[in-house]
Parts: sequence; structure tokens; C-alpha cells
Amino acid sequence: MRVGILALLHESNTFVHQPTTLEHFESNLLAEGEAVRTTLADAPHETGGFFAGLAEAGVQAVPLFAARATPHGVITAQTWEHLVGRLLACLNAAGPLDGLLVAPHGATVSEAAADADGDWLTRVRTAVGPTLPIVGTLDLHANVSPAMVTACNALIAYRSNPHLDQRQVGEQAARLLVRTLRGEIRPSMAAAFPPLAINIERQLTTEEPCRSLYALADEQLRRPGVLSNSLLLGFPYADVAEMGACVLTVTDNDPALAQRLANELAEQWWQRRHAFIGQLHSPEEAVREAAKLPGPVGLLDMGDNVGGGSPGDGTILAHEVLRAAAVPAVVCLNDPQAVQQCQAVGAGQRLPLSVGGKADDRHGPPLHDTFTVVSLHEGTFTESLARHGGYTHFDQGPTAVVRSEAGLTVLLTSRRTAPVSSNQLTAFGLDPATFQVIILKGVHAPVAAYAPLCSRLIRVNTPGVTTADMGQLTYQHRRRPLFPFELDTAWHAKEGSA
Repeated sequence: MRVGILALLHESNTFVHQPTTLEHFESNLLAEGEAVRTTLADAPHETGGFFAGLAEAGVQAVPLFAARATPHGVITAQTWEHLVGRLLACLNAAGPLDGLLVAPHGATVSEAAADADGDWLTRVRTAVGPTLPIVGTLDLHANVSPAMVTACNALIAYRSNPHLDQRQVGEQAARLLVRTLRGEIRPSMAAAFPPLAINIERQLTTEEPCRSLYALADEQLRRPGVLSNSLLLGFPYADVAEMGACVLTVTDNDPALAQRLANELAEQWWQRRHAFIGQLHSPEEAVREAAKLPGPVGLLDMGDNVGGGSPGDGTILAHEVLRAAAVPAVVCLNDPQAVQQCQAVGAGQRLPLSVGGKADDRHGPPLHDTFTVVSLHEGTFTESLARHGGYTHFDQGPTAVVRSEAGLTVLLTSRRTAPVSSNQLTAFGLDPATFQVIILKGVHAPVAAYAPLCSRLIRVNTPGVTTADMGQLTYQHRRRPLFPFELDTAWHAKEGSA
């Protein structure tokens, strides 16, 4: 048997003014054919799980196309048509296939298609016909659409946030497809869409309120005939009609059971909806608390969450740390201009710098001070452990470590890089244990790497394009009513079934 592998992943933040272009994919991942295997087969990524699962079953993997870009703004129409055109061309050139494993993100938005994942999956389904089995994976931040469900025989989402189970979910998808091809099962998938927007602050899957909800989902998995179920927490920074929660259930040739169980889990989620309203702490409160705790303390900058599409140059927390003298502290800021200035004078030199706060006026003003250039670097590092996003190799571009006289260390980068690996500090000579405060541009993605190093992680309600205070964002296309925007929303699962 020959199984094709396709991946097209992007988390699109519609509140970011700058669009995502082909260059963003070229600088991250854009591969065809065997280059997909070379890049991803050994990675802790769902595509790596596809390869592993097929190899375990003795099924030939046919890598076709893979593209990924760091979360950013909406993908331009030209870029989208180029990507999907290349994907379909690779599919059409593959020859006869027995099935497909696909890896959409689930929260991709293009100028050409608001439901971009539904668009490319539908085009794939049209290309291969109605009978070829298609099984896929989803990020648990997917905004699921009926088109995505219709195009696939089964979709399985990550169960972990931070995303540490991507490879395992890919293996699960591969096993499910192989069993389908061998005639052992016949997947039936159903969806339920409770009108819930889940606050990003509430989305740590190992803690409440998510932990109990996943325990309920796990109980369903022990029932006869259930192949998988998935809780999609949604991506609140994509202002599209599909934005919000979803439950997917896959059974063995029993669509009625799939729908009943999806509705059951969605109804239980709805009954607990108030627990998913964010608990928000101001920068002042967070820094004051961090100063009293044993260091290092991680401050999670929710409004400048690189993994959600933000510019990564927000300074609000750094300003507050300096005001409160909660030093020594370290922050990573994406500022290519400042890196060039440091390169011009060289390591060991002092110079006045204006760092951060340059992408827009929503994430704080620049930091003005005299800094010493501690060191200069190419900006590459690796990670051997499973970390959020399934990355193993990182390239944040030319990098400078600088330190102000006030006790603030700044890791200046030339490319936005989410803080999913503590090697982002240690690879450039920075010891996390020497800081009172570590400012992290994320919400849950940094947890796996930094929870073991920090006495505590505090999520901070900073403003910005990824603010946890969804009331500060202006939505034009979301579904209505949607809790908690409309607190009096009434819903029953039978009304929200697919």
C-alpha cells in the first residue's frame, strides 16, 4: 500500500496588520517529495508520527508536500494559491495512492479563504475522489469547520497543551488509516460546536478546568466502538465564523453513536463554561508578586505571544520590571535593527540603544538605555526533547546579548522565535538560574521548558494582538451568540450538532 503525506500548517492571527507571505514559509518549512521525509521523519511532529506509524505497519510512506510558517497575520491570496497549487501538483504527480495522511493546523486564514484549512482539504478531496480514505491531525487550537469534517474520514487533535504529543497523535492517525485500509474498521466522524470562546489563559491541559474535561473525554474512549475523540479549544485570535470550541468523535461504522457522544461531551463542556473564563492579572500585580518569590520567576507575556502571531518585541513587562526594580531580569526581543547596531560596535562595547516596541504601538514603547554588548551570535540552536510545536532546530537570525546598567539583560533576535526551548537562553551563554525574572513571550508553549527551571510561572494580562482579554479585541466575523461575549447565550447539544 502507498499512503501520501501532506502538511500545510499556519496559525493565522487576523488582528496582526502585517500579512503572511511566501517568504515566511520559505524561511521556516517548504518542502516537496523526499525533502519532507528528510526534514520531518525524525521530528517530534505529527508528520514524523505519520512516517513512524506507517513504517511500523509496513506501509509505504509517499511524502508529497509540507509547508509551515511561524504564526503571523493572514496569508495573502497570492501566497495561498501558490501553496495549494504546489500541494495539489505534488498530489497529482504521486501516482496511485491507497490513502492520505494530512496535517492541517485548523486555524489557518487566507485572504482567499477565511476557512483556509477547509479550502485545501476540500480541494484535496475533490482531487482524489470520494472513496480514498483521508485521515488527518489537528492542532488543539483549531477552529473547526464543517468543510474540514466533510473532507476527511477522521481528524484527531493533539491532547496536550503545551503540544508535547504531536508525534504520538501522528502515529495514532497512521494506525487508524492503516486499519481502515485493511478493512478492520470503517471510521465515522461527527462534530458538535458549542458556542464557546475559550480564554487562552484557561488552556493548560494538565490543570483545571481542562484536566477534568479531558478526563471525561478519556472515559468515552473506553466505550465500545469509539476510535478517538478530540476537544478543540479554538484559536481566539482568528476572527472567522468558525472561531470557537468543537468536539470531534470518531467511531467504528456508527455515525449515530459518534454524534451522540460528540453531543454528550459538548453538553458537559457547556455546563462548565464559566470555568473557562480567564483569570487575568495585571503587569503591576504580576511583577510585584514575582519580586517576592524565589527566582527565577517566569512572567508569561500573554499579549505578546509569539506562538499566537505577535511581533515578539513587546516591552510592557520589561518596563514594569525596571520600574519595580525586579532585577536581574532577562527578556527576548525581536529587533533586527538593534542587532545590526550591536554588530557595528562589536562585543564588549557600550552604546545607547532603543530596543523593542517598533513593530506597532500596541505592545509598549521602546526601551531607551545604554547597553553593553555582552556577545554576538549567529542565532541557531537545537532542542533534543519534545517541545511545543515539534521543533528541533531553531534559527532566530543574527543575535546579540546586551545588558543595561539597570540590570536588564536583553536577547536581541532578528527573527521571531517562540520560547519553547530553554536552549534559547543557554545556547547564548545565559544561565536561567541567575535571573530573578524571565519574561517569556508565550502562554502555555514555554511551560514544558521553563516550569522545571522557575519557582513559578505567572500569566500576565498584557495588551496586544494576543491579549487574553478578548473584550479588548474587535471581532467582525465571529459567530453570534458566543459565550462569554454574550453571557446570556443559551444552547443545547442537539442544536449545535453537525
